[in-house]
Amino acid sequence: MAKVATREAYGKALAQYGADERIIVLDADLSKSTKTDTFRQVYPERHFNMGIAEGNLMCVAAGLASTGKVVFASTFAIFASERACEQIRNSICYPKLNVKVAATHAGLTVGEDGASHQCVEDLGVMRSLPNMVVLSPCDEIETNRAIKAAIEHDGPVYIRLGRLAVEAVHDPDNFEFEIGKGIEVREGNDVTLVATGLMVQESLAAAKILEENGINARVIDMHTIKPVDKDILVKAAKETGFVVTVEEHNIVGGLGSAVCEALSENYPCRVLRIGVEDKFGKSGTPAALLEKYGLNAEAIAKKTMEAMKKK
Repeated sequence: MAKVATREAYGKALAQYGADERIIVLDADLSKSTKTDTFRQVYPERHFNMGIAEGNLMCVAAGLASTGKVVFASTFAIFASERACEQIRNSICYPKLNVKVAATHAGLTVGEDGASHQCVEDLGVMRSLPNMVVLSPCDEIETNRAIKAAIEHDGPVYIRLGRLAVEAVHDPDNFEFEIGKGIEVREGNDVTLVATGLMVQESLAAAKILEENGINARVIDMHTIKPVDKDILVKAAKETGFVVTVEEHNIVGGLGSAVCEALSENYPCRVLRIGVEDKFGKSGTPAALLEKYGLNAEAIAKKTMEAMKKK
């Protein structure tokens, strides 16, 4: 199957579910990049360009949601989660309004755009806000189902989307998505890799390398960062005894932190966090950046094997 970026899948999903007249899409002068122009081509009367004014984007979204609309507010992750954080907190989360913040171009794989646009803090920022659900789908089909679930969910949702085209993980004919329920995409009893976003693909590739070295790795697609699935984590901790989290995000505040919090309170076990180690990004190709920051399959497998020797 052809590789598809999750931002592309987002645009297609908006157009697919856009017959629901409650849905309004707002963008901050980036509709071709965020792919909301796919929705605009079908439903131009319900798509509005708010210009380069992200705070206003979120406040208008809140106002529309207060009238019963389901509003998707789209821009790059760096602008949504940080430039407009106060408006999301006070105008959307505090009154628990039905706004879906769809943030594209997240993580390091924005590539040559460099540190100013590589958002590796957004999961931590957004999951700290009361009433906010945080989703991070890994492929086209999961993004489609995440958008559907976000529409059906009553309240704020943050959806993390990527620029880089990625391989399919899930079978569209045999896939169920539920907010707050992780998915075991590979069986294994020696170690558990808990990944989110495009790190699911890298973790599956890492699991093959580990298998070649006699290690049977379980892989969990944790598409929901908040609320995180405590049940699947406790089960994995009990059955494998060692959990590795993998995220294209700072190891502070994101998936790794959420998993550590859940396990420390429910079934303490050793956890290794693999991610961006409290640093800013740099300009480069996505592949070069994943290698530099130790987030490609080879690095994930190497770090896991080294940690297991100390287990």
